[in-house]
Amino acid sequence: MLDIGVLVSGRGSNLQAIIDGIEAGKIDARIKVVISDNPNAYALERCKRHSIPSRVVRREEFKSKREFEEEMVRILKEEGVELVVLAGFMRILSPHFLENFPNRVINIHPSLIPAFQGLNAQRRAVEFGSKITGCSVHIVDESVDGGPVVVQAAVPVLPEDTEETLSERILRFEHRILPQTVQWFAEGRVRIEGRRVLVEGARYGTLPVNPELEKF
Repeated sequence: MLDIGVLVSGRGSNLQAIIDGIEAGKIDARIKVVISDNPNAYALERCKRHSIPSRVVRREEFKSKREFEEEMVRILKEEGVELVVLAGFMRILSPHFLENFPNRVINIHPSLIPAFQGLNAQRRAVEFGSKITGCSVHIVDESVDGGPVVVQAAVPVLPEDTEETLSERILRFEHRILPQTVQWFAEGRVRIEGRRVLVEGARYGTLPVNPELEKF
């Protein structure tokens, strides 16, 4: 059983996807704690509904980013967290935070990395005239949405798409590839070699998701 911690800032739909996967028996993990930097995040209400421990750690209450992150690290380690999942956490983590969980912090991003890293990825894909975009789960490193990719899902951009309609279709795949990645970690199948990430035993070469989903 993999012990995970989830960092959130907003509504927490990806958190809900993980909760649903655990409750359905598809993910061999338990959420030890959810940390939000936003006391008004709807994700905290989701935690209450599912009796999941949650904490609010506000950046404004600390003198420095380092102290803010050290408090999160303290909580995560106190709970015995083995994998940190960023599910809509809207802050860039420092190397100091990451060195406490080497290659054990993952993030979901709504683009096919390295395209459209950073904020407003869906809007930028529409404005650029992209024909295909999607979402990626990656290992978090010191870059912004640029860490080694675990899995990606391709989503077509339709001529009539707006940022909102495209975001909605991408989100459906986010809710599949993030829980699947957590399960791959729980099974001990994720191998990281520099920028290359291999899921042992996974099937590669199929679309729209590569490597192929197994449970979601």
